[in-house]
Amino acid sequence: MNYETSHHQSLKQLIAARDARVAVVGLGYVGLPLALTAYDEGFDTTGVDLNPDRVARINQGGQVISYLAPDRIAHAVESGRFRATQDAAALAEADIILICVPTPLTDAQDPDMRFVAAAAQTIAQHLRPGQMVVLESSVWPGATTTLVQPILEAGGLRAGSDFFLAFSPEREDPGNDKFDTHSIPKVVGADDPQSRQLVEDFYRAIVTSAVPVSSAATAEAVKLVENSFRTVNIALVNELKTALEAMDVDVWEVIEAAATKPFGFMPFYPGPGIGGACIPVSPAYLAWRAADAGSDTPLINLARSSNDAVPSMLAARMAAELAARNGSALAETGQPLTGQRILLMGIAYKRDVEDTRRSPALVLLDELEKLGAEVDYHDPYFPRLPEGGEYPQLAGRTSQPLTADNLKRYAAVAVITDHSAPDYGLVAREAALVFDTRNVFEKQGIRVADGRLVKM
Repeated sequence: MNYETSHHQSLKQLIAARDARVAVVGLGYVGLPLALTAYDEGFDTTGVDLNPDRVARINQGGQVISYLAPDRIAHAVESGRFRATQDAAALAEADIILICVPTPLTDAQDPDMRFVAAAAQTIAQHLRPGQMVVLESSVWPGATTTLVQPILEAGGLRAGSDFFLAFSPEREDPGNDKFDTHSIPKVVGADDPQSRQLVEDFYRAIVTSAVPVSSAATAEAVKLVENSFRTVNIALVNELKTALEAMDVDVWEVIEAAATKPFGFMPFYPGPGIGGACIPVSPAYLAWRAADAGSDTPLINLARSSNDAVPSMLAARMAAELAARNGSALAETGQPLTGQRILLMGIAYKRDVEDTRRSPALVLLDELEKLGAEVDYHDPYFPRLPEGGEYPQLAGRTSQPLTADNLKRYAAVAVITDHSAPDYGLVAREAALVFDTRNVFEKQGIRVADGRLVKM
């Protein structure tokens, strides 16, 4: 048995026996559920994160992600087979290392790979023969091979023989109560057969199914295609909303009827724009890589621009509606909402999650204030907006209580994120004007007094 085969067989046996030690780099909305899933399936698991407060809370059993079962982290920690640490030296003890760090965009809207490169450099300092490294962060096709692999090989070890390298795109959907990390199939790809077999073996051990593809670049492209598909269709349905509204046709009713077709149609729904760390970002990575390869993605680029414009369009529509109801023309000063108080319901990018990354609600809040409005928000997941966000000028803002007396203070209430907790019946009764970007009142069968509801 040669050196390469020995490493492969050893790790294969460790995975089969659930004796492989797993380390997850990055304990955010992807890394923490993944680490817990590996633990649930019998693997000794260590999470490595740079945030000391997050590490401490996890080791104390705190529920650092709201939609996880309240005692899930505590039970894992109490078992002795799950822990978090800031010490990167723990990577040397792992047999399998999973990279789950952010891949945002630069100010120029290009891929920002600093966190992936930093994680790879940290792993390289502790890399030993026989380990497998799997990148899960969303990257452009070719990044695992051309960026991560050279960093890991700088010390002399070689991928595919001394250690194993693969890519498996994360498919986490925060707050989804139908599909979780364990039940969502995992695409896996690698550039050599040994790595491909090992990564398939590992994910088959922790999720319901693994879907092997021919290369790391193919697996990287899968994630970008999935989110580009969603980006284009979200842009389309928001465009249809505007067009059908001009025809006095309810887009929500149209979509529900169209969705009864058992083939050829997949329902997407209008909204205030796109947010989160995936859908607004993945298409930009794909477009950037396509341009680098000498190609183009005009449809994707148009969809991105269209989606980015939605919050400002909503702000303009709200200004026009309020001006019409107040019997006044839009001000020529550029601030037609001066003196108007507006309450935004929901500041997170999607329902029932404590995440504001690239949230359209924050963009809308900023746009409304540029138009002169006084804007407050209500969000049970954000009693106070944290420091260091994408809109630092909003840091420290506090969620306003949803009471009858408070609702009467506002010229309009706008539902931006349809969290489950708020009392929408109270809003329907007390708000002077309601802008509904999520069709929440109709979906819940709540009647708003005639003339006071505007679907956006």
